[in-house]
Amino acid sequence: MQLIRGLHNLRPTHRGSVATIGTFDGVHLGHQAILSQLAEAARAANLPSVVILFEPQPHEYFARDKAPARLMRLREKLDALAQSGVDRVLCLHFNHELRSLTAGQFVQRVLLDGLAIQHLVVGDDFRFGCDRAGDYSLLKTAGERNGFSVTDTCTLMIGAERISSTRIRELLAQGDFERAEACLGRPYTIAGRVAHGRKLGREIGVPTANIRLLRHRSPLSGVFVISARVDGELLFGVANVGVKPTVSDVPEPLLEVHLFDFDRTIYGHPIVVRFHAKLRDEHKFASLDALKAQLQDDIHRGRTYLSDLDINTVKGMTSDHE
Repeated sequence: MQLIRGLHNLRPTHRGSVATIGTFDGVHLGHQAILSQLAEAARAANLPSVVILFEPQPHEYFARDKAPARLMRLREKLDALAQSGVDRVLCLHFNHELRSLTAGQFVQRVLLDGLAIQHLVVGDDFRFGCDRAGDYSLLKTAGERNGFSVTDTCTLMIGAERISSTRIRELLAQGDFERAEACLGRPYTIAGRVAHGRKLGREIGVPTANIRLLRHRSPLSGVFVISARVDGELLFGVANVGVKPTVSDVPEPLLEVHLFDFDRTIYGHPIVVRFHAKLRDEHKFASLDALKAQLQDDIHRGRTYLSDLDINTVKGMTSDHE
């Protein structure tokens, strides 16, 4: 899959495509339905498929650290899109200039002058442009005027439940990983590279692999039973997602993973962490001794949970994609 960063990197060879637009946070089943429709239309037209993304995501630009938590970093999103068969991703920097474009200007500069699209697939609730006038109806009219066709994709439901990134965030916050997985079409994971930390965990007998989440807010907070893939090996443990209030109050959330019966140095190695159950919320403890006692209880409860878990349910977890 080819990544194109910004309109200024578009070349004449990029003109002529079938495209879709959105944030695609989580690349959940609803997104996958759009991508399937995109791929089908691209094959029919014998043209490359293009997904148009924004970084930062528009709500992050406007709300900053009060924006909804990201389900995945850009790297994870690009990996998921590549696995879905997307040919190209046009990633546009969402800044003052871009957010100031009217819907009509966006159509002209991006879809026509930039990509010369032949067909566009959009979700049924898609809106764009500083005037919020951009919707399916406007795109349909623009297409009739400029020679491209437009189709919409209806909201996907599971029973009476609408699949959306917002709903998945709610389920993750509740620790309902089973229903979140049903909406995503795969287990919820966080991927990253193991980073150096203060090594306090090792000092208190609970060494951890630290993964920077690279986001202002996390969709998860607390202590969890997890499985992880490191260098192709499936491992198990417990993990904390949060700001470590007892020892530091880090400014942004961090994922700290304690892997059972594991003592290798893996700094810089890619790791994919899957969450199975929530053990508790993150707390500030009165002392390091109180924290150590709680961590030992977390480890005991995590081992007990995993002893009752069918190992075959986690063996199919996605391989490293960092």
